[in-house]
Amino acid sequence: MSADYVIPAPPQPVIAVAGSSKVYPVRRIWCVGRNYIEHIREMGQDERLPPFYFAKPADAIVADGSTVPYPSLTKDMHHEVELVVALKSGGRNIPVGQANDCVYGYAVGIDLTRRDLQIASRDLKRPWEIGKAFDHSAPCGAIKPAAEIGHPKDARIALSCNGQIRQDGNLNQMIWNVPEIIADLSKMVELAPGDIIMTGTPAGVAATVAGDKLECSVEGVGTCTVTIGQPLK
Repeated sequence: MSADYVIPAPPQPVIAVAGSSKVYPVRRIWCVGRNYIEHIREMGQDERLPPFYFAKPADAIVADGSTVPYPSLTKDMHHEVELVVALKSGGRNIPVGQANDCVYGYAVGIDLTRRDLQIASRDLKRPWEIGKAFDHSAPCGAIKPAAEIGHPKDARIALSCNGQIRQDGNLNQMIWNVPEIIADLSKMVELAPGDIIMTGTPAGVAATVAGDKLECSVEGVGTCTVTIGQPLK
């Protein structure tokens, strides 16, 4: 028996699965902050501190090839290319040695950030949502199943803007690797199928403006390309 909703139920956010007509349903988006040491340094933060977590709404997902409208209230939106982890199972207090068993697959994503608003919130010791969790802030390419590609640990991660490389790193530069992130996050919240984790960004983050074409890749995983459009009216 279907539920008798008082308003129409919102659509289920999904991510394409590479080489398939199937899609992956997104439940939650978790993001890891400060997980590449060179990015910590370029942001002027203490590299001795461990990574931390913030969230984006599931409907912030934007499909590969889309145009992303430039968001309101900012004059300084930055790109942050990231390895995305898609979970097929979860739980609480997951051991590091069992964490990879929870992974369905991997994709390439972009954590778009209203940097000026994020910094203003940080300086006031307020939550980051206004700078991180806005509409269309999580572009994501198709997911490659781990059953096909394994679990990438030593692979180039890069982003170019209008054909010019801006971010160019390697997954082996992560301070916390994927199993460690899953295990640590599961101490704080119960993870579940449909959760995705954006695992942090390498150095080279920079402002992007309307008309820019952002092309991202993780070696062996895939690509994600979006164009920054005009602001919505």
